[in-house]
Amino acid sequence: MTYRMEEMTWPEFAAKKDRVVILPVGAVEQHALHLPICTDAVIAEQFALRLAEKIDGVVMPPLSYGYKSKPLSGGGPLFPGTIDLNGETVIRLVYDVLMELVRDGFTKIFIMNAHFENEAFLVEAMDLVNRDTKGAAFLVESNWWDPLSEEVIEKIFDQVPFPGWAFEHTAVTETSLMMYFAPQLCHLERMAEAEPAEALPYFRYPLKKGDVPETGALASAYSSSSEKGEQIVAAVIPELVNICRKEMPGD
Repeated sequence: MTYRMEEMTWPEFAAKKDRVVILPVGAVEQHALHLPICTDAVIAEQFALRLAEKIDGVVMPPLSYGYKSKPLSGGGPLFPGTIDLNGETVIRLVYDVLMELVRDGFTKIFIMNAHFENEAFLVEAMDLVNRDTKGAAFLVESNWWDPLSEEVIEKIFDQVPFPGWAFEHTAVTETSLMMYFAPQLCHLERMAEAEPAEALPYFRYPLKKGDVPETGALASAYSSSSEKGEQIVAAVIPELVNICRKEMPGD
């Protein structure tokens, strides 16, 4: 049995119209010296697959490209390999995917986001689909960091301070999740100790090379482990299941 849409035939997929369809959304973005550019897409898809197993859902092929990486939450466009989309492009892309699902009769859609900067544009796409279909589908968007309780965060950050989610880029949580989900893609021997990035109370263009640490890391990944990645997953998946059961009728 597969939960992946791309591995199904069209009749098999059509037979899932009463199930929750999960759309993973990530980004093509630098993740310092030790994590791959595909990190956000991998994390989004892996959470989506585990959620699908719990609710008998369907996981769509991930949208790997996302909204612009910001200097103080993802390093910005200062590193080769970060491929950004304009906000309007993200909205139209997600809108088109959601509209196709609704036209095909799917009415329970969950967007699993793993790129910090995506959220406003995903929600805008959902709002437009809701307006244009007159509320024909139940649309929910979430991520893996908001469902984490303070208690779990304290356990994960037992050796380094929690820098806040904007700066937690390539740091303890993402590194631990990738060590758990895809250890073969991690290069821990290249991990550099990061000086905490400075939070500025404003945005400024053009960007300057010195705006971001040269490694691309915004906070320390020290103390990351596969075990911590597993802890995060164990804490988040039940919360995502609860969201689906609360917001999606029949699940």
